[in-house]
Amino acid sequence: MAQGKPAGTRCFHLDDDNRCRIFGSADRSSVCSQLKPSAEMCGATASHAMRFLVQLERDTQPA
Repeated sequence: MAQGKPAGTRCFHLDDDNRCRIFGSADRSSVCSQLKPSAEMCGATASHAMRFLVQLERDTQPA
């Protein structure tokens, strides 16, 4: 995604299990490479993590 992706849009690099197909690749964006998971981000469930990421996208989208 050379120009990034809109907030709320699923990354097309994710497989059916929501795993990054280009993890560790030079093609992976710097934003993704620099994102470090934390207990606050991941929570106890996948739905918590998704809510956190959606809010992060909203909070950081350009004006």
